Amino acid sequence: MRLRGALALGLAVLLTAACSSGKLVGEPLPSQIAPDFTLTDGPTGQVITLSSLKGQVVLLTFLYTRCPDACPLTAETIRAARDTLGDAAKDVVFVAVSVDPQGDTPATTRQFVHDHNLDGSLRYLIGPQAALSRVWQMYSVAQAGDGANVLHSDAIYLIDKNARGRILLHSDVTPADLATDLNILIQGH
Repeated sequence: MRLRGALALGLAVLLTAACSSGKLVGEPLPSQIAPDFTLTDGPTGQVITLSSLKGQVVLLTFLYTRCPDACPLTAETIRAARDTLGDAAKDVVFVAVSVDPQGDTPATTRQFVHDHNLDGSLRYLIGPQAALSRVWQMYSVAQAGDGANVLHSDAIYLIDKNARGRILLHSDVTPADLATDLNILIQGH
């Protein structure tokens, strides 16, 4: 138990040190207002508008529930970063937009979120093909195929509290780097 406490304290010190430098990992974005959209959270049925999340840090990524590789990895990275943030995670809204309108249903998104221990944390947004295609286009997400063979970009956007896109990351980001970037944005840097 003491070792766990020491590790948590050490991680907190490292996050604080990284945040004091204010240097974000990833590809800087032009800091423009993130394009707005409206979709439905598959697990809850709640309608979500990106603009309604202003005032919170938003992690925005693109997934599909039947994905065999990058999507589960991204979900696990999000979970680990959320866990690393601890109480500060309440200031982040984790959002996934479906790239598989046929396969991502309320039931499959609910199961995906549950399987990755992201219940209550990850909003998994679904909608009709036309609505999702507009979002993919706005965020330069390439998508091809359907069913079990969807190919898509592995973009992870970090949007600050003022609704400005700040950083573009990919599925190879480490949980520690993701948590550091989120913490920097939570602090308002």
